[in-house]
Amino acid sequence: MKRFVEGTDRGQSTLFPECLDEWIDEALDFGGVDPKATGRPSYHPSILLKLYVYGYLNRVQSSRRLEREAGRNVEVMWLTGRLVPDHKTIADFRKDNGRAIRQVCSRFIVLCRTMGLFAEAGIAIDGSKFKAVNNRDKNFTRAKMQRRMTQIEESVARYLHQLDSADRQEPSLARTTKSTRLKEKIAKLKEEMERLKALDVQMLATPDQQISLTDPDARSMATSGRGSGVVGYNVQVAVDTKHHLIVTHQVIVSALLDWSPRGEAKRQIDP
Repeated sequence: MKRFVEGTDRGQSTLFPECLDEWIDEALDFGGVDPKATGRPSYHPSILLKLYVYGYLNRVQSSRRLEREAGRNVEVMWLTGRLVPDHKTIADFRKDNGRAIRQVCSRFIVLCRTMGLFAEAGIAIDGSKFKAVNNRDKNFTRAKMQRRMTQIEESVARYLHQLDSADRQEPSLARTTKSTRLKEKIAKLKEEMERLKALDVQMLATPDQQISLTDPDARSMATSGRGSGVVGYNVQVAVDTKHHLIVTHQVIVSALLDWSPRGEAKRQIDP
C-alpha cells in the first residue's frame, strides 16, 4: 500500500510545459508524515501546506472554499497535482499543525536571508485591521451594552402598553391570541435581559471592559468610515523596502486604545 495519496505529475509537458520545483522540507514536525499501515493513504503535509499558503496569499480563508478551488482552479490543480482534499482535512491540518506552519515561515525568512533578499537596512512598518469571525452583534462594550438594555426596556414597556390595551377590549379569540403572543414576547425579552446582565458582569471584569463571545481575543476597533467599525485584530507588519517581503509581523490585541477625533489609534497596548 502506498504511503500517501499521489497526485498527477506536474512535469507532464502536455499540461504544463514549465516545471518548477518547490523548496519545501519533508517534515518540519507536521502530522501525518508517518501514516498507519492500514486504511486509506493520507495526504502528504506538503500538499496541504501549499493549499494553506495559497489560500493565505489569495485571501481564501474558508476550508470549504479551498476545497472548491482545488476542484476548479487551474492554479490550485497545478499546485496540488489535481488532488482535492475535503474541507475537514484542510481544517484539521491547520488546527493540528500551527507550530509546524510557524516553523515554515521561519525557514522562509532564513531562506530569504541566505539569498540576500534582506540585505538592505530599510524596513517599512505599517498596520492593518483584520476582521475576526466574531460578529459585531456578539461584541459588547459598556456603551453598546447600555444601548441594548435600554432598547429591551423600551420594547417591554411598549408590549405592556399593548397588553393593557388588549385587556380593555371585549373578550374574543383575537384578543386572547394577541395577549398570548405579547406575553411570550415579554418573557423572551426578560430572558434576554437576564443574559445581558450576566454578560455585563463578565465585561466589567475585563481590563478594557469589552467582551467578544465568539472570538474572546477580538476587539471592536474604529475605522475611517463614520459610524463604522470592525471586530478584529490590529496586525503590525515590517516589510523590506527593496523586495517588499514581510520580515516579521505581530498581532496587536487592542485592549486599550486612545482614539483621536479622526478615528486613528494614538496608543496601542500589547497585553
